[in-house]
Amino acid sequence: MNFPSNLKYTKDHEWILIEGETATVGITAFAQQELGDIVYVEIDANNNEIQLGEVFGTVEAVKTVSDLFMPLTGTITEINSILDKEPEKVNTDPYSDGWMIKLKISNADEVQELLDAAAYEKLVS
Repeated sequence: MNFPSNLKYTKDHEWILIEGETATVGITAFAQQELGDIVYVEIDANNNEIQLGEVFGTVEAVKTVSDLFMPLTGTITEINSILDKEPEKVNTDPYSDGWMIKLKISNADEVQELLDAAAYEKLVS
């Protein structure tokens, strides 16, 4: 399974690409594989600051619904509108076209709590 080394990860199976004060967030290949075929993605809070660990949306698969947890405190600045019409992008390309949100990071110290690729791979193996 692929866990890109340039990303950070959470124990809740989100990946985070950090570029300055901006973070792009999605779910990992492991998470989408466990969920199965994604049929709907709902993001609840555009332009709102959300605290670390709070739910910011849901992913619906054929047989289950799973909450999405905020990996860092921040303000959602963009939602991937492609997922409205093509939620399956989360399955086919979780680390690129299947991203979910972009956020402006409010507390950079929280980045230190995220997992690197090796630690995440150990967590899921």
